Parts: sequence; structure tokens; C-alpha cells
Amino acid sequence: MIVHYYPEQVPEVHGCVLTVGTFDGVHVGHRRLIEQVVLQARRRHTSAVLLTFDPHPRQVIRSEQRPIKLLTTTDEKIQLLKPLGIDHVVVVRFTEAFSQLSALAFVRDVLAKNFAPAAVVIGYNHQFGRHRDGNIELLRKLSVQFSFEVIEIERQLVGDVEASSTRIRLALQEGDVRYAAQLLGYPYFLTGTVVAGRQLGRQLGFPTANLQPSSADKLIPADGVYGVRVHIDEQPRCFAGLTAIGMRPTVQGRERTIETYLLDFNETEELYGVRLRIEFLHFLRPERAFPSLDELVAAMKADEQLARQLPDLFVTT
Repeated sequence: MIVHYYPEQVPEVHGCVLTVGTFDGVHVGHRRLIEQVVLQARRRHTSAVLLTFDPHPRQVIRSEQRPIKLLTTTDEKIQLLKPLGIDHVVVVRFTEAFSQLSALAFVRDVLAKNFAPAAVVIGYNHQFGRHRDGNIELLRKLSVQFSFEVIEIERQLVGDVEASSTRIRLALQEGDVRYAAQLLGYPYFLTGTVVAGRQLGRQLGFPTANLQPSSADKLIPADGVYGVRVHIDEQPRCFAGLTAIGMRPTVQGRERTIETYLLDFNETEELYGVRLRIEFLHFLRPERAFPSLDELVAAMKADEQLARQLPDLFVTT
């Protein structure tokens, strides 16, 4: 898979099979669409091409009071796309000026001019162009003018629910990481660097790694305690752990933290400056204030005991 950054880099892929979208999370619905892109490209003996955007369009078109939080950064998205068979990923630099392109201009000046696709694979509800005035009906009309086939992908259900980035964000904001994983097709994860904290966990017998996320735009799950798997510096081996997200009300915390206790790992002090990937598998309990440190420690011991009963935390490869 080759990654290009538009408009500076445009691959020579005229006659390709192409799809376009934000693909935040690269969830199961995205993957089924991508399967069709790759299948159609192989049948036509041409390239499978995916266009995505950086930053996320909703971070540029600020019609909302709060900017959107992402399921995946662009780098994470690229890593998730690598094994799916796409030949070329084109990262379109989404600017205020780009956001003003009409649907016609987008199809004519970006898709047709640069890629001359043989086919465009698109979801049934995809919208594009200024004010999102383009849809699949308009794309079908323009396909006659610009000589490409439109292949529509119906909505993709997990059970009886449509997989969508919005639904996954809502699940994570409620702490429902297991449901989010069903819709994503993999456990939701955070990546970041271990930084120094107050070291209170060490004093309580639970030394923790304090994570500074790699991107401020990344969605942090709801406050609470989670059973997690932890990858250290992209090594294949991983460790079971407990991650606490929140304000640490028992000790009058003043800022939201992400602290991880690695089970059966005795070298936490050596993790400063090291990158971790934390995969969220189970929500154990909400954050709460305890009347004393002794009761906090008792709760942490109960959390560990519960985590040790979850076999999927202990998958090491």
C-alpha cells in the first residue's frame, strides 16, 4: 500500500476503482465497503484507491459547538488500512478552501481529472461537496458525463444496528467498550507516551503508567476503570492491565488522567518516555470518590481480582 498526500502527490492510477470518505475508525461497515473496492479492482485488473481526509472535515467546518473527537488519527487509520488490500491511499489535505468545493467541482476537478476512475464505490448515504449537497443520486448523474460506474454499498448491520462512527463514539462516551469493539471489529485503543505523575499509585502498592495521548483530538472513553491489554513500544508481546480514567476524586485530582497498572509487570519505573498502546476490552466500574485511601486500595484489589478472571486480557500475542 502506497500513501500519497493530495494535492502535492497524485498517483498514476487512471482507470482505478475508487472510494472516498473519512473512514474514522475503519469500522466493520468501512471494511465491507473496502472489500468491494478491492474485489472490483481485482476483477478489472486495476488499482484499488481510497481517498480520505486530514484533518477530519468536521474539524474544519466548525458548525458544532464542540469539535469532533476522533476514533483514529490519520496515522492510525493508515495502519488499519494496510492489511485490507488497498493499493493506494490518498490523504486529501482538507482546508477551508477545499470545503467550499461544490459537489460537481469535487467530482470533476478532483475525482475525474486526477483519477479518471472506472468505478466509484460509495455508501448508500454518503454526502459530499459544499453544504454536503452531493449524494449518490447526483453521483450517478455525473457518472454518465465522466464515464465511471457507481457501485452502491447498502448499510452494514452488526446484529440489527448499523455500524457507524457516530454510534461508536456514543458507545465509548458511555464506557461501553465491548459494544464499540463489536462495531469496530477490534478493541478500541489509545496510544501515547508514559509521563511522570504524582506516583501515588506506587505508594499504594499499584505502580501505574501515566499516559499522555499522542493526539489531543483522540476520543477518551468515559471515566472509570477498564480491563485492558497493553502493548509496550509496539512489541508483539502484550500485558494485561487495569486503566483508570478520570479526575481521581479520592485524592482531590485537578486534571483528567489515564493511568494504567500492568499486571505481572514489575518495571513500571522504566516506562517513562516509552510509547504504549492500550486496548480497552472491559468496563469494570465507574469512577467514584472513596472515604479513605484504605477503601481505595481495597477497591483496586477487587478490580485486580476481577481482571484476573477475564481470560481475554491475558492473550500475549
